[in-house]
Amino acid sequence: MNASAIVIRAQEPEDIAALTELLNQPRALWGTLQLPYASVASRRARSEATAPGRTATRIVAVIDGKVVGSLGLDRFDGRRAHVGAFGMAVRDDYAGRGVGTALMTAMIEQADRWLGLTRLELNVFVDNVRAIALYERFGFEREGLLRSYAFRDGAYVDSLAMARVRMHGAAGAEQDQTKGSSMPVRRA
Repeated sequence: MNASAIVIRAQEPEDIAALTELLNQPRALWGTLQLPYASVASRRARSEATAPGRTATRIVAVIDGKVVGSLGLDRFDGRRAHVGAFGMAVRDDYAGRGVGTALMTAMIEQADRWLGLTRLELNVFVDNVRAIALYERFGFEREGLLRSYAFRDGAYVDSLAMARVRMHGAAGAEQDQTKGSSMPVRRA
């Protein structure tokens, strides 16, 4: 898939039906905490609700006018205002075509360049090898194992806690706190 063919944009209310279809697909459902058979109405209500004190960013990936991926980033408040947590899903028939990479790239840019977040965190099922590899390519590290984290398909499944930590250094560089490396900030 040509990455330039993937358009990343803000999620709009009219995307809810497509997102419901996406999240009801077997593989997408398997990799998330969503429940089967969610209705458009229930997803619309959930989409409109943002937890008090949090900043939410909702983006979608679109190919040829079709919503093929979704990512939600929530910024915490108070003493964790430097932290964001996210979740994402890609349509089953578009997995492995660069959609996840495009969503992650946009989310990291939002977190680093516009929200000033220094810690991004997530939980991922231990058997979701493709997602774990994607997160590791973006600098996420395994922080811990959460046993019997969620009930999925008739059994309890473990989850990995992963995070990407960036400390802002001098002269426009970001330093990876866990590795001590430094990389230039991309400027538009």
